[in-house]
Amino acid sequence: MESAKQALERLKAGNKEFASRMTGGGSFVSQKQEKELPQIQDPFAIILSCSDARAPAEIVFNQGLGDLFVIRVAGNIVAPSQVGSVEYAAALFNARLVVVMGHTHCGAILATLEELQRPTENQSPNLRSIVDRVRPSVEVLLKTDLRNDKEALVQAAVHANVSASVNHLRHGSALLETIIEKHGLAVVGAVYSLETGVVEFFDVAGAE
Repeated sequence: MESAKQALERLKAGNKEFASRMTGGGSFVSQKQEKELPQIQDPFAIILSCSDARAPAEIVFNQGLGDLFVIRVAGNIVAPSQVGSVEYAAALFNARLVVVMGHTHCGAILATLEELQRPTENQSPNLRSIVDRVRPSVEVLLKTDLRNDKEALVQAAVHANVSASVNHLRHGSALLETIIEKHGLAVVGAVYSLETGVVEFFDVAGAE
């Protein structure tokens, strides 16, 4: 079983290789070829990321089949089903690192900011449930000077939303709290840049 620190270093190394290929014009697909699917999955990290088609965690971190337990949902929000999925992977596979990964130009963040500034009446209740989970972490930003700089506002909102999800996973599950305290589980935040391919890690307490 890998420690949270070892898992984080493995993700950083994989992302560095991916980002270097991206900027160098190489293939986006890992050169690692799996000869056969493993009979038992043994992921070393759990990734909660956005459903955006431009941000596939396995490719971003240059990992192969069976290496990551990936949970994808628009806006990388934390709802009961996501918490349950993280609990399942942490308890069953003994993965000791959870990464909540947002990304630049996130549609869910943009939609939430737009909704806060220009509310719509006919929004789907299912879409609204996503917006409502993003709302608390970003609406405070509209009361700052960031409201006058859209690019900086969106960037800050992406980070704030990731931090809110990290905090929820750290403190919103009795099971995860126990695994954090007794078995070294670390929950960290990250933002993937669509422009450069680089993943910035933050809120890394427990994984360094």
